[in-house]
Amino acid sequence: MRVLCLAAGGGRHGPLFAALGAEVTVVDISQEMLDLDKQVSANRGFSLKLVRASMDDLSMLPKTAFDLVIQPVSTCYVSDIALVYREVAQVTRPGALYISQHKQPASLQASALPAQAGYLVRQPYYSSNPLPPEIDGLQHREAGALEFIHRWEELVGSLCRNGFVVEDLVEPRHADATAAPGTFPHRSHFLPPYVTIKARRCSAEAARPSIWRPA
Repeated sequence: MRVLCLAAGGGRHGPLFAALGAEVTVVDISQEMLDLDKQVSANRGFSLKLVRASMDDLSMLPKTAFDLVIQPVSTCYVSDIALVYREVAQVTRPGALYISQHKQPASLQASALPAQAGYLVRQPYYSSNPLPPEIDGLQHREAGALEFIHRWEELVGSLCRNGFVVEDLVEPRHADATAAPGTFPHRSHFLPPYVTIKARRCSAEAARPSIWRPA
């Protein structure tokens, strides 16, 4: 199986699929993360193809080449998620699976720490601007990174408009109602941080993009 680990450097996903016998390509914009993949794969005798590139430009990869694309949480770092989906559509064969994990918009909108009334909505839902910097030590954000909120229409609708059919959607559970207020598991009890989407690439005939608007 030909597997693309997209924006997935760091020595985890690529070596894992290589250990299962897959032909693995890892794409990441960070050379430091790719170096970790190189180190781990060399230590274990695996062969990985490492490509330094942005997730929204995969023009260096062959068309319809991959059977499976794995993308951990990373789309929050690009302003236009549709560009990512478009690129993934280009490099996957009809019938290929695309497993992607994203940050939920409500989690990115809400305050990091609870007020008297709880976790408050601080950021607008409709915004193309990056979020303001976050304080250190909070798991739902990365200090020093530019992050963007993607609406559900963009997360799911844009995926369908770029030639994929959603087969499943899961919210990884990190919640613990008994945890101390302000901690990641306590906040996750009120604001689930992530969503994982399983989608399948349509045939070329069925992949023509269309936009539906309710009356």
